[in-house]
Amino acid sequence: MQIAERESGAVTILDLSGKVTLGDGDALLKDKLHSLLHQGKKNVLLNLGDVSYVDSAGLGAIVAAYTTMAKEGGSLKLSNVTKKLQDLLSITKLLTVFETFDSEDEAVRSYKR
Repeated sequence: MQIAERESGAVTILDLSGKVTLGDGDALLKDKLHSLLHQGKKNVLLNLGDVSYVDSAGLGAIVAAYTTMAKEGGSLKLSNVTKKLQDLLSITKLLTVFETFDSEDEAVRSYKR
């Protein structure tokens, strides 16, 4: 998995690509979020458009990222969720936990509400 970081106003966008799996993406995502929190960045958007596969550990890492941000008073949202991941979130009832958006613009605007 690869993570590219960029800013859009007060929102930090993390472009994830590749596979979010045990040993490949879970620790990388965790480290990145802790780094952002350390820098005082609490509005984080995960752009998942280029994620090809998420296993249970990867899903656990995304849930852990959400929990970590919420505990620190931050917000983590998801954009460009693929059909496969959307189905996975639905089956696991995690769609009720995450705010998901079809477009990045829509997601960034949601932080201003």
